[in-house]
Amino acid sequence: MWGYSEYVPVAKRKDQAQKKVEQLRRKNPDLAPVVIEGRKIATTWWGIAWNKNMESYADIANRIARGSSYVRNGYVVDLQINEGLITAQVLGSHLYKITISITKLADKKWTDITKQCAKRITDMAELAEGKFQKEMESVFMRQGEGLFPSPKEINFACSCPDQYGTHMCKHVASALYGVGRRLDDDPMLFFRLRGADPGELLRASIEERTAALLLNADRRSKRVIADKDVNRIFGDTEVKERSVFKN
Repeated sequence: MWGYSEYVPVAKRKDQAQKKVEQLRRKNPDLAPVVIEGRKIATTWWGIAWNKNMESYADIANRIARGSSYVRNGYVVDLQINEGLITAQVLGSHLYKITISITKLADKKWTDITKQCAKRITDMAELAEGKFQKEMESVFMRQGEGLFPSPKEINFACSCPDQYGTHMCKHVASALYGVGRRLDDDPMLFFRLRGADPGELLRASIEERTAALLLNADRRSKRVIADKDVNRIFGDTEVKERSVFKN
Protein backbone atom coordinates (compact mmCIF):
# COMPACT_ATOMS: atom_id res chain seq x y z
CA MET A 1 0.00 0.00 0.00
CA TRP A 2 1.30 3.42 -0.92
CA GLY A 3 1.84 5.86 1.89
CA TYR A 4 2.95 9.42 2.39
CA SER A 5 6.45 10.39 3.44
CA GLU A 6 6.71 11.81 6.92
CA TYR A 7 6.21 15.57 7.07
CA VAL A 8 9.31 17.41 8.23
CA PRO A 9 8.86 21.00 9.42
CA VAL A 10 10.79 23.65 7.50
CA ALA A 11 12.78 24.65 10.59
CA LYS A 12 13.90 21.07 11.08
CA ARG A 13 14.88 20.75 7.42
CA LYS A 14 17.00 23.87 7.62
CA ASP A 15 18.60 22.62 10.81
CA GLN A 16 19.47 19.31 9.14
CA ALA A 17 20.98 21.14 6.18
CA GLN A 18 23.04 23.39 8.45
CA LYS A 19 24.43 20.38 10.31
CA LYS A 20 25.40 18.79 7.02
CA VAL A 21 27.15 22.01 5.94
CA GLU A 22 29.16 22.07 9.18
CA GLN A 23 30.11 18.44 8.68
CA LEU A 24 31.23 18.95 5.08
CA ARG A 25 33.10 22.15 5.92
CA ARG A 26 35.47 20.24 8.16
CA LYS A 27 36.80 18.54 5.04
CA ASN A 28 36.27 21.41 2.63
CA PRO A 29 36.73 24.91 4.10
CA ASP A 30 35.87 26.43 0.68
CA LEU A 31 32.35 25.07 0.82
CA ALA A 32 29.87 27.71 -0.39
CA PRO A 33 26.28 26.91 0.66
CA VAL A 34 23.36 28.89 -0.72
CA VAL A 35 21.61 30.78 2.06
CA ILE A 36 18.15 32.27 1.46
CA GLU A 37 17.05 35.00 3.83
CA GLY A 38 13.48 36.18 3.61
CA ARG A 39 10.76 34.94 1.28
CA LYS A 40 12.39 35.77 -2.06
CA ILE A 41 15.06 33.57 -3.59
CA ALA A 42 16.68 36.55 -5.32
CA THR A 43 16.26 40.28 -4.75
CA THR A 44 18.60 42.08 -7.20
CA TRP A 45 18.08 42.63 -10.92
CA TRP A 46 20.63 40.01 -12.01
CA GLY A 47 19.41 37.35 -9.60
CA ILE A 48 15.76 37.93 -10.44
CA ALA A 49 16.52 38.07 -14.17
CA TRP A 50 18.40 34.74 -14.02
CA ASN A 51 15.46 32.98 -12.37
CA LYS A 52 12.94 34.74 -14.60
CA ASN A 53 14.83 33.58 -17.69
CA MET A 54 14.72 29.96 -16.50
CA GLU A 55 11.01 30.19 -15.78
CA SER A 56 10.27 31.81 -19.15
CA TYR A 57 11.00 28.64 -21.12
CA ALA A 58 8.11 26.19 -21.05
CA ASP A 59 10.29 23.08 -21.19
CA ILE A 60 12.19 24.23 -18.09
CA ALA A 61 9.44 26.07 -16.20
CA ASN A 62 7.39 22.94 -15.56
CA ARG A 63 10.37 21.29 -13.88
CA ILE A 64 12.47 24.00 -12.28
CA ALA A 65 9.77 24.92 -9.76
CA ARG A 66 10.47 21.62 -8.01
CA GLY A 67 13.79 22.99 -6.84
CA SER A 68 12.54 26.15 -5.14
CA SER A 69 11.72 24.47 -1.80
CA TYR A 70 15.11 22.73 -1.79
CA VAL A 71 17.06 25.94 -2.18
CA ARG A 72 14.84 27.73 0.34
CA ASN A 73 15.46 24.99 2.92
CA GLY A 74 19.23 25.31 2.52
CA TYR A 75 19.66 21.97 0.76
CA VAL A 76 22.12 23.44 -1.76
CA VAL A 77 25.05 22.95 0.59
CA ASP A 78 27.69 23.93 -1.95
CA LEU A 79 27.58 25.93 -5.18
CA GLN A 80 30.57 26.87 -7.30
CA ILE A 81 30.38 29.04 -10.44
CA ASN A 82 33.19 29.11 -12.99
CA GLU A 83 33.47 29.84 -16.69
CA GLY A 84 30.89 27.68 -18.43
CA LEU A 85 30.45 25.40 -15.43
CA ILE A 86 28.31 25.18 -12.29
CA THR A 87 29.00 22.48 -9.73
CA ALA A 88 26.89 21.84 -6.67
CA GLN A 89 26.16 19.47 -3.83
CA VAL A 90 22.52 19.14 -2.88
CA LEU A 91 21.12 17.37 0.13
CA GLY A 92 18.22 14.97 -0.43
CA SER A 93 17.76 11.46 0.88
CA HIS A 94 21.50 11.37 0.16
CA LEU A 95 24.08 14.00 -0.77
CA TYR A 96 23.99 14.41 -4.55
CA LYS A 97 26.57 15.94 -6.85
CA ILE A 98 25.46 18.13 -9.75
CA THR A 99 27.30 19.49 -12.76
CA ILE A 100 25.71 22.03 -15.10
CA SER A 101 27.55 23.24 -18.18
CA ILE A 102 26.54 26.52 -19.81
CA THR A 103 27.56 27.18 -23.41
CA LYS A 104 29.81 30.20 -23.81
CA LEU A 105 28.10 33.25 -25.23
CA ALA A 106 28.60 33.21 -29.01
CA ASP A 107 31.03 35.87 -30.26
CA LYS A 108 28.55 37.27 -32.79
CA LYS A 109 25.81 37.52 -30.18
CA TRP A 110 28.16 39.24 -27.75
CA THR A 111 29.32 41.68 -30.44
CA ASP A 112 25.72 42.53 -31.30
CA ILE A 113 24.92 43.13 -27.63
CA THR A 114 27.94 45.39 -27.09
CA LYS A 115 26.89 47.46 -30.11
CA GLN A 116 23.37 47.82 -28.72
CA CYS A 117 24.84 48.89 -25.38
CA ALA A 118 26.81 51.73 -26.96
CA LYS A 119 26.29 55.00 -25.05
CA ARG A 120 23.90 53.23 -22.66
CA ILE A 121 26.31 51.65 -20.15
CA THR A 122 28.16 54.43 -18.35
CA ASP A 123 29.42 52.83 -15.15
CA MET A 124 30.44 49.32 -14.02
CA ALA A 125 28.81 49.82 -10.64
CA GLU A 126 25.52 50.72 -12.30
CA LEU A 127 25.82 47.65 -14.53
CA ALA A 128 26.40 45.42 -11.50
CA GLU A 129 23.43 46.94 -9.69
CA GLY A 130 21.18 46.60 -12.73
CA LYS A 131 20.71 50.36 -12.87
CA PHE A 132 20.70 50.85 -16.61
CA GLN A 133 18.21 52.13 -19.13
CA LYS A 134 14.98 50.13 -19.26
CA GLU A 135 15.47 49.31 -22.92
CA MET A 136 18.64 47.40 -22.03
CA GLU A 137 16.60 44.90 -20.05
CA SER A 138 14.92 43.71 -23.24
CA VAL A 139 18.31 43.49 -24.96
CA PHE A 140 19.73 41.36 -22.15
CA MET A 141 16.61 39.23 -21.65
CA ARG A 142 15.60 38.56 -25.28
CA GLN A 143 15.08 34.82 -25.65
CA GLY A 144 17.73 33.17 -27.81
CA GLU A 145 19.47 36.48 -28.55
CA GLY A 146 20.19 38.03 -25.16
CA LEU A 147 22.75 37.40 -22.45
CA PHE A 148 20.89 34.65 -20.62
CA PRO A 149 21.19 30.99 -21.67
CA SER A 150 18.44 29.13 -23.49
CA PRO A 151 17.57 25.50 -22.64
CA LYS A 152 19.70 24.18 -25.51
CA GLU A 153 22.72 25.97 -23.99
CA ILE A 154 22.29 24.17 -20.65
CA ASN A 155 23.46 20.61 -20.06
CA PHE A 156 23.30 18.95 -16.67
CA ALA A 157 23.92 15.77 -14.72
CA CYS A 158 23.06 14.64 -11.19
CA SER A 159 24.15 11.59 -9.25
CA CYS A 160 20.58 10.95 -8.07
CA PRO A 161 18.44 8.13 -9.57
CA ASP A 162 15.74 10.64 -10.62
CA GLN A 163 17.88 12.37 -13.23
CA TYR A 164 18.08 10.74 -16.63
CA GLY A 165 18.49 12.06 -20.15
CA THR A 166 17.06 15.56 -20.46
CA HIS A 167 14.87 15.16 -17.38
CA MET A 168 15.63 17.87 -14.84
CA CYS A 169 15.51 16.58 -11.28
CA LYS A 170 14.77 18.81 -8.30
CA HIS A 171 18.44 18.79 -7.30
CA VAL A 172 19.54 20.35 -10.60
CA ALA A 173 16.61 22.78 -10.41
CA SER A 174 17.60 23.86 -6.90
CA ALA A 175 21.18 24.49 -8.06
CA LEU A 176 19.92 26.68 -10.92
CA TYR A 177 17.83 28.69 -8.46
CA GLY A 178 20.89 28.88 -6.26
CA VAL A 179 22.75 30.64 -9.08
CA GLY A 180 20.09 33.36 -9.01
CA ARG A 181 20.72 33.84 -5.28
CA ARG A 182 24.50 33.85 -5.75
CA LEU A 183 24.22 36.59 -8.39
CA ASP A 184 22.65 38.79 -5.71
CA ASP A 185 26.03 38.73 -3.96
CA ASP A 186 28.24 38.98 -7.03
CA PRO A 187 26.51 39.77 -10.36
CA MET A 188 29.83 39.72 -12.20
CA LEU A 189 29.79 35.93 -11.74
CA PHE A 190 27.18 35.91 -14.48
CA PHE A 191 29.67 37.23 -17.04
CA ARG A 192 32.29 34.80 -15.80
CA LEU A 193 29.85 31.93 -16.27
CA ARG A 194 29.03 33.05 -19.82
CA GLY A 195 32.67 33.65 -20.74
CA ALA A 196 32.13 37.34 -21.45
CA ASP A 197 34.05 40.43 -20.33
CA PRO A 198 31.63 43.04 -18.89
CA GLY A 199 34.34 45.67 -19.36
CA GLU A 200 33.74 45.43 -23.10
CA LEU A 201 30.24 46.84 -22.61
CA LEU A 202 31.68 49.88 -20.88
CA ARG A 203 34.53 50.28 -23.36
CA ALA A 204 32.13 50.13 -26.30
CA SER A 205 30.00 52.79 -24.67
CA ILE A 206 33.02 55.01 -23.93
CA GLU A 207 34.31 54.65 -27.50
CA GLU A 208 30.90 55.56 -28.90
CA ARG A 209 30.59 58.58 -26.61
CA THR A 210 34.14 59.71 -27.38
CA ALA A 211 33.52 59.45 -31.12
CA ALA A 212 30.35 61.51 -30.74
CA LEU A 213 32.17 64.16 -28.70
CA LEU A 214 34.99 64.41 -31.23
CA LEU A 215 32.48 64.72 -34.06
CA ASN A 216 30.61 67.48 -32.25
CA ALA A 217 33.88 69.21 -31.37
CA ASP A 218 34.92 69.12 -35.03
CA ARG A 219 31.59 70.61 -36.08
CA ARG A 220 31.87 73.37 -33.49
CA SER A 221 35.43 74.10 -34.63
CA LYS A 222 34.30 74.47 -38.23
CA ARG A 223 31.50 76.80 -37.16
CA VAL A 224 33.95 78.98 -35.21
CA ILE A 225 36.24 79.21 -38.22
CA ALA A 226 33.29 80.06 -40.43
CA ASP A 227 32.21 82.81 -38.02
CA LYS A 228 35.70 84.31 -38.08
CA ASP A 229 35.66 84.31 -41.86
CA VAL A 230 32.29 86.05 -41.87
CA ASN A 231 33.50 88.65 -39.41
CA ARG A 232 36.61 89.25 -41.45
CA ILE A 233 34.63 89.67 -44.64
CA PHE A 234 32.10 92.01 -43.08
CA GLY A 235 34.87 93.79 -41.23
CA ASP A 236 36.68 94.53 -44.51
CA THR A 237 33.43 95.70 -46.08
CA GLU A 238 32.85 98.11 -43.22
CA VAL A 239 36.32 99.58 -43.63
CA LYS A 240 35.75 100.03 -47.37
CA GLU A 241 32.42 101.72 -46.76
CA ARG A 242 33.97 104.21 -44.32
CA SER A 243 36.72 104.89 -46.85
CA VAL A 244 34.18 105.64 -49.61
CA PHE A 245 32.15 108.03 -47.46
CA LYS A 246 35.33 109.78 -46.35
CA ASN A 247 36.26 110.53 -49.92
